[in-house]
Amino acid sequence: MKVTASTLPDVLVIEPKVFGDERGFFFESFNERSFQEATGINAHFVQDNHSGSQKGVLRGLHYQIEHTQDKLVRVTAGEVLDVAVDIRRHSPTFGRWVSIRLSAQNNRQLWIPKGFAHGFVVLSDFAEFLYKTTDYYVPSAERCIRWNDPDLAIDWQLDNAPALSAKDQVGKFLHEADLFP
Repeated sequence: MKVTASTLPDVLVIEPKVFGDERGFFFESFNERSFQEATGINAHFVQDNHSGSQKGVLRGLHYQIEHTQDKLVRVTAGEVLDVAVDIRRHSPTFGRWVSIRLSAQNNRQLWIPKGFAHGFVVLSDFAEFLYKTTDYYVPSAERCIRWNDPDLAIDWQLDNAPALSAKDQVGKFLHEADLFP
């Protein structure tokens, strides 16, 4: 596997070694030992999540203020623009974001550590998104930052207004959100 730091050093782009021939392909989407050797991170995943979304659906920017979660995310069908925002107040990269295209074709994964808000928008007609987390989903701990916060000025690469859930429509602005120290 190839591991590359993104423009936010704690957010890592992971590219597995893919073996393919005329019959198709094979790759290990996660191997704990290889992951730890390549990243220096000892992650213990407790929950896998799988979502399917239509083009233009935007999910995020989500995080849990308690029961914090590291996430390893990937796409198994279609393509998304995946975004991570540093919301650690004392971080030198506080308020900065990174976006990476993840697709079933490029097999990239993104490591998003605790202290980052996360979201994605579907660029293809449909996409399936999988993510592993290091803690369980706890609804009372979940928070949401507005996808279009002008202080963040995230380039979602949208041509039209995104389709949002009710909770994403009422996310807080970064300056009023519960953040990490």
